[in-house]
Amino acid sequence: MIASVSGKVLHKAIDHVVVEAAGVGYRLSVSGHTLDAVPQSGGHITLMAELVVREDAMQLYGFATADERQVFTLLTSVNGVGPKVALAVLSSMSVTEVETSLAAGDAPRFQKVPGIGKRTAERLIVELKDKVVPSGEPVVIRAVAPDEPLALAREGLLGLGYNPAEADAMLASATGETAEALISSALRTSAIGGAAA
Repeated sequence: MIASVSGKVLHKAIDHVVVEAAGVGYRLSVSGHTLDAVPQSGGHITLMAELVVREDAMQLYGFATADERQVFTLLTSVNGVGPKVALAVLSSMSVTEVETSLAAGDAPRFQKVPGIGKRTAERLIVELKDKVVPSGEPVVIRAVAPDEPLALAREGLLGLGYNPAEADAMLASATGETAEALISSALRTSAIGGAAA
């Protein structure tokens, strides 16, 4: 696997750069933020790299930082989000903005990115929200145990048709040690609140 490419910039275009390393020119697709960090032709650059292999092609993607590459990998792990869409996200938002928007469940922010509709934006939030911890520092990925009651309860509420914000609000005051108990408590509290309104 190619983890990085270091060498002289041969060409700089709107969406990619060509870097010569050991006599070989590597074409790397890049985000707008990474492109800003690349010097003009003749300058020297080191880019973190990710090689995406498909049946019909091999494409190399370049990143100014390891954090950006980590977020790219995270985004492309979501069904329906390919490398081009992930780069579009990273061109529209900084790594910190992506991290914060995911943690906050801000699906509308992702819908502003070309190529991302409402359904894909919500899928990004559902699948990645619990994997990102906003820290103000480089992105921190948190592993969530698949049997964690709160995570399972949230998934259950989403399956019942509640949106991520509603599910989080309902679970904020829910009590219980199992996913089933949490869901039951959340639904009871919601029904009481609705009746009172």
